[in-house]
Amino acid sequence: MSLIPSSLIEVRRTQGKGRGVFARAPIGEGTVIERAPVLVIPAIEVDENPYDTVIARYCFQWGAKSVAVVLGYGSLYNHSYRPNAYYRDRRNRVKEFIALRDIKPGEEITINYNGSPHDRTDVGFEAT
Repeated sequence: MSLIPSSLIEVRRTQGKGRGVFARAPIGEGTVIERAPVLVIPAIEVDENPYDTVIARYCFQWGAKSVAVVLGYGSLYNHSYRPNAYYRDRRNRVKEFIALRDIKPGEEITINYNGSPHDRTDVGFEAT
């Protein structure tokens, strides 16, 4: 599986969220936006003092005792309960980000941090 950076996206500042991932070109529904390698680390390294480490803000849960930092732009996608993309875990510690619908150039690409685009479980901060 190739892990070539995507020319479809870029990182920009976004109001109230810091950074976010944005479409540089039209992205069709079902398109794999990005394939990103994952670094898995013991959860204890971020759970003991989650507010004392910047990295804790960028981690995904990865099993019962691990978290993952997704390289590429993977850890920069912002959360939404009305996302236009979703992610799935692939073999060899790779996370894929896929368009749920057509995405216009300049539009922020968001995912639901709960994993399922329709999951409305509280994510621990105010979310849209």
